[in-house]
Amino acid sequence: MVNMCHQEFINFAGSLADVAGPILCRHFRTSVPIDTKPDQTPVSIADRDAEQAMRTLITDRYPDHGILGEEYGTDRADAEYVWVLDPIDGTKAYLAGKPLFGTLVALLQNGIPILGVIDQPILGERWLGASGRQTTFNGTDVTTRPCANLEKATLNATSPDMFEGTNRTQFVELSKKVAMTMYGGDCYAYGLLASGHIDLVVEADLKPYDFFALVPVVSGAGGRMTDWQGNGLNMESDGRIIATGDATVLPQITGILNA
Repeated sequence: MVNMCHQEFINFAGSLADVAGPILCRHFRTSVPIDTKPDQTPVSIADRDAEQAMRTLITDRYPDHGILGEEYGTDRADAEYVWVLDPIDGTKAYLAGKPLFGTLVALLQNGIPILGVIDQPILGERWLGASGRQTTFNGTDVTTRPCANLEKATLNATSPDMFEGTNRTQFVELSKKVAMTMYGGDCYAYGLLASGHIDLVVEADLKPYDFFALVPVVSGAGGRMTDWQGNGLNMESDGRIIATGDATVLPQITGILNA
């Protein structure tokens, strides 16, 4: 059993988001140079500087903790505690001037996420989830909304382009079953789910630094996050993700996605 997340770690996660936010705000809607990574995704100085600032804080405060970051890789991956960082989840939105990206901070204990932060610095919005605690939005408790009928659900995905081949066919089938399907938002959509504004998020190509911070936020608000087979998420997960505000519909969702 994972222990309740220490308040010290919760406060420190907030400090990590606090140091990244001003960097992202400074470069937002400016003509920053854009590079293309080997996986063909964009990256800018804002991504790199924000992650480096967070990594420096972690190394100074917890030198024995591990770090996994999108831009600078992994240090001390076998540590009991590992911080997982995505300085800009939604770099394309960020570069397009859309304030729907977010900074993601997670803390793993023995591979299990016990703390997660979704921070939107432009709008001044922050979701925080921690093991043994209720998820908060800007300090106020939030909960997912009940939606036991899939036909009444609002479904969200970052982009239809992430679904290919059989994954696309299965996602389209799920989309036909719900009341409304929307696109965009990256990690911001999971915050909206935790706050009870949407019901489902289904994705197909996420990396550990994309989803670990989301798990405590969603689960602490009463929701569930799994892979497409309904299993818990870990380092070996294949990137196909389900987040649902009402866990009672999870068997229906996995049944459609694995038909």
